[in-house]
Amino acid sequence: MKKKWIGVLTTISLLGGLLAGCGGAPAQSGAGGSGSAPAANSSQGGTAAATDEYQEATIRLAYNLPQDHHISKGIEEFAKKVTERSGGKVKVQVYPAGQLLSDKEMNQAILTGGVEMGVNSTTLWASVVPAMGLFDVPFALPTSYELAGKALSGSVGEKLNAEMEKKGAKVLLFADYGYAQFANSARPLTKPEDFQGLKIRSIGHIPSVMIQAYGAAPVFMGAGEVYMALQRKTIDGATSGTTAMVQRKYDEVSKYLTVVNYAYLEFVLAVNKKYWDALPPKTQELLTTTAKETEDWIRQQAEAEDKKTADELKQKGMEVYVVPEAELPAWKEAAKPAWDEYLKTAGDLGKELLGDLQNIK
Repeated sequence: MKKKWIGVLTTISLLGGLLAGCGGAPAQSGAGGSGSAPAANSSQGGTAAATDEYQEATIRLAYNLPQDHHISKGIEEFAKKVTERSGGKVKVQVYPAGQLLSDKEMNQAILTGGVEMGVNSTTLWASVVPAMGLFDVPFALPTSYELAGKALSGSVGEKLNAEMEKKGAKVLLFADYGYAQFANSARPLTKPEDFQGLKIRSIGHIPSVMIQAYGAAPVFMGAGEVYMALQRKTIDGATSGTTAMVQRKYDEVSKYLTVVNYAYLEFVLAVNKKYWDALPPKTQELLTTTAKETEDWIRQQAEAEDKKTADELKQKGMEVYVVPEAELPAWKEAAKPAWDEYLKTAGDLGKELLGDLQNIK
C-alpha cells in the first residue's frame, strides 16, 4: 500500500510541475543569462539535410540547483545545443531549480520513466547504487581537478555507469561541483582534533561518519536552513563547496573557513535506460557527443569557481586556513571509519574503485 501511495504522489508532483511549466514560467529555459557557458554553434550537427534525419523527440530534463550555478549553466547549454544541432527535431525541455521534481524525488522519477533525464548528486544516488558513495569518501579522490577528471573519464566512471545501468539509469555525464570544505563560527579548524564538541551540518551519511570520527556531532538539515541555523548558533559549522557558501552567504554567519578538499562533490546527468535504448543511434550519438563537451566545460568551471569563491569569502572577511599538503595524511587517517563505512555498503566493487583511484597518475 505504501508503494502505491508513493507512486500516486510522484505522479501528482510531475503533473503539478508540468502544469506550472505550461502556466506562468516557460518550461524550457535558456542557458543562464551570463553568457559564460560555451555558446552553441548552430552550424554543428551538419546541414539541413542531416538534421532532417533525426526522429522527432521531446525530452524532459529536470534539475534542482540554482540557475546561476555553473552546473546549471552547462546543463542549459547542453539542452540548447541538442535542440539546435538536431534542427529542432530533438527538443530538450528544461525544468530548472526544482520546478518539476525535488532532489529526493528525482532518482525514482528517472528510474520509473516519470521524467526522461535528470541531474542529481551522487550522494543521493548512493542510496540506489552504494558504490556512488565513492565521492563522499574522505580524501579518496585526488586533490587535483585534472586527475579527478581522468578517473571519471576512465575505469572509475565506466564501472559506476555500469552499476547505474543495472538499476535502470544511464549516466550521460559527470558534473563536477567542486571540492568540499568546512565553515564554522567557533574557531579555526587546523587539525581533526579542533572539531571536538562542535555541531556540523553534514551533506551525507559517509561525511557524517567522518565528522563523528573527528569528535563533532553531524547535523542533517536542508541547504536552505543552514544560514539561519548558523545565525542562531543551532549549529557551529557546515560542510559544503565554497560556491554554495558564497551563494548562501555563509560569510555573514561564519568566521572561519578551512580549505581541505576532503571530498569531490559530484552530480550526474542520468537518463532512463529503457528510454535511452529506444532512441535512434543518431540521436544517441548527438546526446553523447554534446554531453562530453558539457562535462569538460563544467569541470573547467568547477576549478575556476572553487578558486574564485574561496578568494571571495576571504575578501568578505572570513579567516581562511588552507591545510598544508604535508598534513593531509593525518586528516585522512583520522577519517578511516568513513572508509570502513563505505566498504561496508559498497563491498568488493567499492574496494576495487578505491584501488583504482590510488593508481590514478
